[in-house]
Amino acid sequence: MAYIGLQAQIRRNNARSTVILACFPLLILAGVYAFFFFTAGGRERIDEVNMMFIKTIPFVIGGVLIWFLIAYFGNTAMIRMATQAHTLDRKENMRVYNLTENLCMTIGMTMPKLYIIDSPALNAFASGIDQKSYAVTLTSGIIETLDDQELEAVIAHELTHIRNRDVRLLIISIVFVGILSFIVQILFRSLLFGGGRRKDKDNDKMMLIALAIAAVAFLLSILFKFALSRKREYLADAGAVEMTRNTKAMASALRKISGNSEVDEVKSDDVKQMFIEHKSLSGLSGLFATHPPIEKRIAVLEQM
Repeated sequence: MAYIGLQAQIRRNNARSTVILACFPLLILAGVYAFFFFTAGGRERIDEVNMMFIKTIPFVIGGVLIWFLIAYFGNTAMIRMATQAHTLDRKENMRVYNLTENLCMTIGMTMPKLYIIDSPALNAFASGIDQKSYAVTLTSGIIETLDDQELEAVIAHELTHIRNRDVRLLIISIVFVGILSFIVQILFRSLLFGGGRRKDKDNDKMMLIALAIAAVAFLLSILFKFALSRKREYLADAGAVEMTRNTKAMASALRKISGNSEVDEVKSDDVKQMFIEHKSLSGLSGLFATHPPIEKRIAVLEQM
């Protein structure tokens, strides 16, 4: 019954995630339409606004698609560069390999690649978009600190992210948020450094409108991304328990990780959002949190 219940939750969450993912390209198109609406005359010239928007759609979609494909297929190299991770040597880390292989054989899953970050912090993450690129990355600190059962639970957590295609969803959301972030930065810098050279005040007004719309779209995209992340951590914790048949190991691992998870070697916040634990700087009732509080995750695990 527990297995069926968990799978039902995963299916519902995947359906919900599909809706949220569809919001990303729609958000970009809505932003473009809003720009034309506010700069071309609004309701009084709505036919002209609609025509301008329709003519622009292929160029917007084409530009977004090119950006998306480059980032999507280049993410593995980008992540490795950002984390300075290197291949986990099998001979020197037979313990990690054995734990991972046993878990993969248990669930009939192809074993992902294993990487290590030389850091005393306690953390781990899964990445990749397909069987060839799926990987689990662990810090040296988490390998050295956790016992076998706790480390097995952490690896199972990351394997669950791969099985549930969470890593692919997160990468897609990061790409779209990155597009909007880039637009906001370009508009802001153009307005800041180019405003003094512009004689046409209408251009300044259009830039301000574009910046305001892009900023709102960027904020909404961040909320969409965080909404994708939080629920999946609970499901990955539950998946780890189901996979290892150990109700206490995951909670015990999270207790040790808590307060020791900050990987100083990694500067990219986008990559940090992939970690098993990442504390956001912002609160606002959890809207801007990429992960649920670790205390709540432990409490949920203890109820299993």
